Amino acid sequence: MARIVIAAYGSRGDLVPLTDFGRKFVDAGHDVVMTTTPDLVEEIEGCGLQARAIDVELDVDPDMKDPLKEAMKLVRPSGMRKLGENLLAAFDEVPADVLLLTPFAELAGHPLAEARNIPSIGVRLQPLSKTSAFPPSLMGAWSGGSMVNRSAGRRAAGLMDRLYGKTIAGFRNQLGLPAKSARKLRQERTAAEWPILHGFSPTVVPRPQDWRPGLEVTGYWWPQRPIGWEPPAELVSFLESGSAPVFLGLGSLILGKDDAARLSETIHEALVQVGVRGVVQAGGAGLDVVGDGVMTVGSVPHDWLFEKVAAVAHSCGAGTTGAALRAGLPTIAIPSPGGDQPFWARRLHDLGASAATVPRPKLTADRLAKAIDAALSEPSHRAAAQDLAGRIAEEDGAAMVVTTVEKLIRA
Repeated sequence: MARIVIAAYGSRGDLVPLTDFGRKFVDAGHDVVMTTTPDLVEEIEGCGLQARAIDVELDVDPDMKDPLKEAMKLVRPSGMRKLGENLLAAFDEVPADVLLLTPFAELAGHPLAEARNIPSIGVRLQPLSKTSAFPPSLMGAWSGGSMVNRSAGRRAAGLMDRLYGKTIAGFRNQLGLPAKSARKLRQERTAAEWPILHGFSPTVVPRPQDWRPGLEVTGYWWPQRPIGWEPPAELVSFLESGSAPVFLGLGSLILGKDDAARLSETIHEALVQVGVRGVVQAGGAGLDVVGDGVMTVGSVPHDWLFEKVAAVAHSCGAGTTGAALRAGLPTIAIPSPGGDQPFWARRLHDLGASAATVPRPKLTADRLAKAIDAALSEPSHRAAAQDLAGRIAEEDGAAMVVTTVEKLIRA
């Protein structure tokens, strides 16, 4: 039995996919501890993992003029320093044979692994490493050609070194490690072919040919349902009472109350225009759509719900993108600017599974209605999604994580 620590932080979409390989580790007889945000502790433990709650106590209030701006304080050096300190405190007395590090956990996780003299592995839901195939996914959907793309990846890595160099130095000092620059540490990891596993399908994003050894694409990691989970009776009744609805959700996006109310009304108007039913996920924005033929829900496992809907309008987070493809459903892409959502929206478009891309700031009832109608009436998008679903079904990304980690522990 190995003692496996999953050092993680982020939104719901960043965390719940990790329960896939987390549960497989438990089923294989390993001891697993995972950090998570306080609101997900019960759900993570319901999947059979031990959970440690951490938070950085950001003061995000929907009544603020721009709550998203407040939430973005996390990625500032001060926010990452606080997060790293909380991670180190959470694992202070937790024994570990290996660390699995999500991007938010890497700044503190690398020094922790070095101080304990144990191996670590990166686990990512997005491609961030430099390649000529595309720029880092957090930079959006554009491509400047092979040389520009690779240069963008190199520059992004250098920017991270400069932005968080002092933060990393502080963690190393705290753990009694010798001083080294962030750039030098990154170069050492590259030379050592530090392993990073990516939880998306090679059918959706093939592994770039110019990636260094150690960077692997495993296939998707699917969020596990808590043991004993049952769907809400009201939702079951709604789904059984009429035609298959369209799912609409924007994940963990944070909006002010006024913006959320306007967006909720936009969604309602679009559904009425097309004449279809809808299931709307409240999400981080707090969407609340009320009317005949529409139901607003909280968190519901996508693998269960998407079997019962006709199409998915979503913000193109990595996890929802995968879940829609797994279900063979056409997508209406509503990405927010910044982050990886435009990247995944572009992939869905290029693969033929997206009926339309409407950036969230440009979303109107007319545009959304037209996109929903296209998703439901043009068979090519469903055919493309179903073809991808068949290939994705043959993959087992979580099993590859387990195999890789067990080999590393035995080495």
